[in-house]
Amino acid sequence: MQKPGFFESVDEILSKDGRYDRDAYYFVREGLDYTLKMLKKNGERQTPRHVSGQELLEGLRRYALHQFGPMAKTVLAYWGVRQCDDFGEIVFNMVEKGILGKTEQDSREDFKSGYDFDEVFVKPYQPLARHTGGRCVSTHASSERFRDKTRSAGSEKLSSGSN
Repeated sequence: MQKPGFFESVDEILSKDGRYDRDAYYFVREGLDYTLKMLKKNGERQTPRHVSGQELLEGLRRYALHQFGPMAKTVLAYWGVRQCDDFGEIVFNMVEKGILGKTEQDSREDFKSGYDFDEVFVKPYQPLARHTGGRCVSTHASSERFRDKTRSAGSEKLSSGSN
């Protein structure tokens, strides 16, 4: 008998534990690959190695931002992933099904000391507050760069078309 593939194994997990969407499992698997590539770029060994829970959390954070940008928290929440503990549950569901391996030191607890989703997925996209002369002006860094680039020397006009 042939060992079930990834997709069949995820189906089996979902039949017993429906807390997370199928796409959450695919995301974690792809995020693991992303993490391994990230570690390799950072000078890690060329041979495959075990990834710790903290390393995987960092890779998943970066992968979510890369894939979904400011929608990362919303997409993850749609899949049922609302905190780092949820990533740990998904990982250990995959471990129990034989999709992923673990060492004796690995546990669900590794995912409890992760990051706050608002801090890493929402805050980087919120406008920055700038204090000027006793009042607070809300601005966004990218809009400041845009306005600076659109101003021509000595001109207040932003467009070259006729209005």
